[in-house]
Amino acid sequence: MIRAVVFDVGETLIRDDRVWGAWADWLGIPRHTLSALVGAVVAQGHDNAEALRLIRPGIDIAAERTAMEAAGVGEDLDESDLYPDVRPALAALREAGIRVVIAGNQTARAGVLLRNLKLPAEEIATSGEWGIAKPDPRFFARVLDLAGTAPSETVYVGDHPANDTQPAKAAGLRAAHLRRGPWGHLWSGTTEAAAADWQIDSLLDLVQLTAT
Repeated sequence: MIRAVVFDVGETLIRDDRVWGAWADWLGIPRHTLSALVGAVVAQGHDNAEALRLIRPGIDIAAERTAMEAAGVGEDLDESDLYPDVRPALAALREAGIRVVIAGNQTARAGVLLRNLKLPAEEIATSGEWGIAKPDPRFFARVLDLAGTAPSETVYVGDHPANDTQPAKAAGLRAAHLRRGPWGHLWSGTTEAAAADWQIDSLLDLVQLTAT
């Protein structure tokens, strides 16, 4: 029986367009250039932040984020950033008695912004708040503490096999690979993605999966 579903954030619940667009504008390069570089480094198996280091070697990403906030162009989220299936899927899961948790590799500010959206979730947490990021096993231990469920009763949903489904499975959770965004599509059909318990195209697929 599935008692809790835990969601990644970027390209699972929210589009990353705004984030990368803001970085491109801040660094003074075309948005398409940064988008292409993000895709290239991810395809090579690197962290997407490496795209920023290609543009500006030695960049202090945390310091630049602080400067962006001070300039009034820092992180922001609103309803338009959510994928259209997010609210109906999360609400349907809660109505079915499933515990809904959001936990991803995001900044502490992103955690505040997510809570301000009043999503139908019992708990919201980010790696920035915890000081531990995926794929660290300690992140998934914290996920289970937050969910309050056994690993076999908990599904982690995300688009990135290396950060989401594989470490979730290693921690004993069940995993759903979401074919969404550049990473979800890039790894769709690969052995890495196939290691997940399920591969889904919409968060609404989870409503039926958890009912069986």
